Amino acid sequence: MAKSPAELAQTMIDNMPEKTGKSLEDWQSIVAASGAAKHGEIMKLLKGEHGVTHGFANLIAQKCIGNLDVSEDDLVANQYKGKEVLKPIHDAIVAFVEQFGSELDIAPKKTSVSLRRKKQFALIQPSTKTRIDLGINLKGVEPQGKLEAMSGMCTHKIKLSSLADFDAEAKGWLEQAFERAG
Repeated sequence: MAKSPAELAQTMIDNMPEKTGKSLEDWQSIVAASGAAKHGEIMKLLKGEHGVTHGFANLIAQKCIGNLDVSEDDLVANQYKGKEVLKPIHDAIVAFVEQFGSELDIAPKKTSVSLRRKKQFALIQPSTKTRIDLGINLKGVEPQGKLEAMSGMCTHKIKLSSLADFDAEAKGWLEQAFERAG
């Protein structure tokens, strides 16, 4: 199974001294001494003045501003602040995909939850106070029924405003996307 975002970050932190010449704590001290406080300022400092690669610079910046110190449960809870009415829809989607087995990876982010197999096949995103957009990767499939075209990481989306909207059609599209991601 794929590593969680926290596991991936920890691997990078463990490799940081070898790859960058300094530990995370050393880099955090450098950033603190510089006075840089915003993500962009920290990135500019690390990449421009210290030659740190983008991936490591981003990780260091995220750690410095505290973005990676939030648990996955907190990330999801924060997505639904002021949108609590949508949380049962989210929970129903997660309960459904958990039946797909051990190849499934559920990865909460700041504004969405990525569903992955070998690659991302869907994305749960509370887009408004009254709607979740269930992004689905189904390249080459024509939009039909609830399935709308979308651009970006996901090729389609299904708008969900109630538990009833997460019906057999929506579940079928989600299953198809999971199968294609294998």
